[in-house]
Amino acid sequence: MALDAGILQRLTQGTAADAWSFIIERALEIASRPLAEGNAPGEVVKRDREIGDLDLFLASSGWDLWRSFGQPEISGVERTSDRLARWWTEPFAARAVLVLDALSLRELPWLLQGAKEHGFTLHRVTATASELPGETNEFARALGLTSRSQLQANGGGLAHKLQPAQTETIDLPWRDCEGLVSEASGAKNWVFWHHWPDAKLHDYGAGQGLELLTRDAAQQLSSDDFWAFVERLATGRRLVITSDHGYAATGYFPDADGDVAAHLKQTFSSGRNKAGNGDAGPFVPPVALQIDSPHGAYLLALGRRKWRSQGGYPTLTHGGLSLLEVLSPWLELSK
Repeated sequence: MALDAGILQRLTQGTAADAWSFIIERALEIASRPLAEGNAPGEVVKRDREIGDLDLFLASSGWDLWRSFGQPEISGVERTSDRLARWWTEPFAARAVLVLDALSLRELPWLLQGAKEHGFTLHRVTATASELPGETNEFARALGLTSRSQLQANGGGLAHKLQPAQTETIDLPWRDCEGLVSEASGAKNWVFWHHWPDAKLHDYGAGQGLELLTRDAAQQLSSDDFWAFVERLATGRRLVITSDHGYAATGYFPDADGDVAAHLKQTFSSGRNKAGNGDAGPFVPPVALQIDSPHGAYLLALGRRKWRSQGGYPTLTHGGLSLLEVLSPWLELSK
């Protein structure tokens, strides 16, 4: 559904919190519709384009809304890291967090359907904000870690915000992950950061990507092994499944041209952000936005554009400002 006059009025006449509330509600509505494995690749592309209408608004007239993203006191949108730290203090007997690296709202239907089929109770489904830029290291640091790898083999230590917890970060089959949780059966709380789907995201070459990842997500998140792993984590615990950031299907982004393309290539090369105070260019509406985040100053590519770069612009990537790369699913469940 295109953004009609009524929707545009809702996005522009209220507060930043009103606008973000509608944007997230609409993105969740589009992304959470049931999927079937047979039609998933085409349907996911269709949904991606529907959410693109919201990205177009945010890039063409609503770009100032990005300045309040992840600041709940202004936008109502809470950073995933802050939400996890706050949730960790809630009075559950035991708790677990499963971070699926780069999981986006596109994969939400498989989790909703699988949870229902496997007898889980869903307590909350929403979307939270990635760090800006939406990168793995920034999310790890927001949790008090030096890097994701610090969690490996219960190496999380006492510095991170989710205390106390058994920790792991790994890229093993789900059955092996279930075994790791079983081996530490005495652990009360768990923080488990799995490298899928990010590990696949960066494996696909130029011209490949969303269709292959969609098919893989359908198989992974519908498998008995995955849900046995989730059940092991959730047994006796309240469980949150979330991600550090999502990803942009940049293979479907339109090509920038002329001075815009030249500026973006010179500024970002094959990436989506640049540390420090950079040159956003003379363009109105802007094609890049300077953001002062808790991680410092960054210049971030704004909206849905790709450009020619040496070696080819990646088909799937993250780190800029578009909804599906900065919104993380948040599912809270138990069994």
